[in-house]
Amino acid sequence: MDRLRAIEVFVAIVDHGSFAAAAEALDLSRNMASRHLADLEAYLGARLLNRTTRSLSLTSTGAAYIERAREILARLDEADRIAGLQTLTPQGRLALSAPMSFGVRHVSPYLGQYMSGNPDVTVDMSLNDRTVDLIEEGFDVAIRITGRMADSDLIARRIADAEVILCASPDYIARHGIPETPRCLIDHLCLGYTFGHEGNVWSLRDGKGALEQVRISPAVSANSGDAIEEIAIAGGGVALQPDFIANRDIASGKLMRVLPGWSGGVLGIHALCASRLYEPLKVRSFMDWIAELYRPKPPWAVDFEPN
Repeated sequence: MDRLRAIEVFVAIVDHGSFAAAAEALDLSRNMASRHLADLEAYLGARLLNRTTRSLSLTSTGAAYIERAREILARLDEADRIAGLQTLTPQGRLALSAPMSFGVRHVSPYLGQYMSGNPDVTVDMSLNDRTVDLIEEGFDVAIRITGRMADSDLIARRIADAEVILCASPDYIARHGIPETPRCLIDHLCLGYTFGHEGNVWSLRDGKGALEQVRISPAVSANSGDAIEEIAIAGGGVALQPDFIANRDIASGKLMRVLPGWSGGVLGIHALCASRLYEPLKVRSFMDWIAELYRPKPPWAVDFEPN
């Protein structure tokens, strides 16, 4: 039995005063309308209508039931209306996950622009450097920064790139000297990022593609890129940082490039959502907005001459 359809038929019979009129209104045969009502009464174990050849009337059970039935149908209509509106304009709560440093530096300052253009959306942003599970944890969109996206059913849009570079403070270099080759880093104080995929092995390539892998013994390890940045600025050692964190401090002179001919690679910055099937407009609008935000050049792409 299609219970909801049966309730709809019952209400229509009462409203139209006959099986025939209700059947016509719902584009059903009269026999089918009768069958839906009979199925509903059998399911409930109670008669809802008194029927004669000339008239219909509600039983006491039917009179009590129809008020709740009308309420159910009204709530369903309201739900359909809300769902329809969601396909016309972005609205509702958008649960967003972003890495801590990237979210603070390169999402938060611009969210006001998105909110101005989408006043019916509320954003709930969670900042954490761990990899979240969108489905299990209920996120609509996640920003993920990685050298290689793992295979999954998630929809990923690459919105920008970030280069991983070596840097240190001028004070540190004055005290410890400039490393001339990647191997020289073994003799330097190095700062380790806890969530780094390669752990304490730094993989560096030069402009010709030559690879050097250096195992470091971190003087300090931290699970925050911003913490690593502050330690480096204070002269604590050499850091391997994404340029979206380091570039501003290099441009200001707080840090300097170390081994500028070498790079830790390029990371893809991706916006992820669960599926394009029935994708809420709030998700689509945010994905489009953040992709456009970093075109043609992301805000961390500071122009400066490397040291």
